[in-house]
Amino acid sequence: MIDVSVVLPCLNESRTLGHCIEGAQRTLDLLKTRHSLAGEIIVADNGSTDGSQELGRRLGARVVDVSHPGYGAAVCGGFGAARGRYLVMGDADGSYDFLEAVPMIEALMAGADLCMGSRFKGDIKPGAMPWKNRYFGNPVLTGILNLLFGAGVDDAHCGLRALTKGCFKRLRLEGSGMEFASEMVIKAALLHQRIAEVPVTLWPDRRDRPPHLRPWRDGWRHLRHLLMLSPYWLFALPAGLGGIVSLAILVTMTVTWLSSAEVTRFGNYWAILAGSTLTLSHIGVVLGLAGQLYGIRKRYRAAPRFLSFLARWLTLEAMLVAGLGAIATGLAILIGVVVFWSAHSLEAIANVLPAVLGTCAVAIGMQNILGGFLLAIVSGNEAEFLRGLPSPQWSEEPQRPAEEPARRRAAAPGDRRP
Repeated sequence: MIDVSVVLPCLNESRTLGHCIEGAQRTLDLLKTRHSLAGEIIVADNGSTDGSQELGRRLGARVVDVSHPGYGAAVCGGFGAARGRYLVMGDADGSYDFLEAVPMIEALMAGADLCMGSRFKGDIKPGAMPWKNRYFGNPVLTGILNLLFGAGVDDAHCGLRALTKGCFKRLRLEGSGMEFASEMVIKAALLHQRIAEVPVTLWPDRRDRPPHLRPWRDGWRHLRHLLMLSPYWLFALPAGLGGIVSLAILVTMTVTWLSSAEVTRFGNYWAILAGSTLTLSHIGVVLGLAGQLYGIRKRYRAAPRFLSFLARWLTLEAMLVAGLGAIATGLAILIGVVVFWSAHSLEAIANVLPAVLGTCAVAIGMQNILGGFLLAIVSGNEAEFLRGLPSPQWSEEPQRPAEEPARRRAAAPGDRRP
């Protein structure tokens, strides 16, 4: 029986792969000595053309061919083929000491689901990380991730980390590129997995070519993924604030207009601005709900309690009725505007507020109808969007395997990388 699987994503890494396999084997030997854990080494090859596959097999690793390109695809392919209950991933460029994965496995044995390495709590050797990544890119992206998802990690993009096989199945990772690193932490936080963190050392990589990482391109992919997995921050929160402000302006202007009181200086431009903002805010709320329902259906997001109170209104029929009602109201207002205009010899109307209110009502009604169909599609063609949604904690393993307590011992002097 295999307990630990060390996965090395590989794309033309023949120069450094042997060093990494040797380090991974020493790690497995130490885990066997300390905790009687058996292990395997998997090279998840992403289409190498430099003989990396043959080198991996010759050194005793199991080579798994992953046809879909990308760092994340390679790691997921290796994890999927792994037989161990503890999974370790580490870059195959020689920049990590795999012996530092031993405390990670011990953290998993103690009850953690995911253990991250932190280069900032550990050590970054000179020349190992470009300055823009060290002082700008990584801290900013990690800070945004912690702000949006409350992960509480110090280094969200460390290439050395470990997780249980059950956690991997629960996360249902889909990212194929470098954004995979952020996706793992985000979904672990959303599913309330137990996240630990240990210091690690980043060494200059041993390759004689530029790394696969492209800082600006991959940084944008990380940021894009952060936003896409946070529909409240991206859609609902801005839409809610914009909707409250614009609605307050329109209500104030309507009350002032109906009462013929001059208590505000809001004019036509304010009415047009508030009307357009209210319309955009409505579609933002719909997109926020769509993102939330998609996350629940894909089982990486737990359903918030407030959705249970909205369940009776979050149906296709309710959205259609509400949309038709808004359209009817808007058309009635616009017809009234036409009647008033006709009764006054087709003269220009000084106040555009009634036309703005009518137009907004029609637009919001149409958006509500289209949004209802969007939510139905996202919910699996269900008319009742919240009916039968699967539990996000479901996994192919019915129960979390019982983990033995970690026996923590200090590593021998020869166990560390010189």
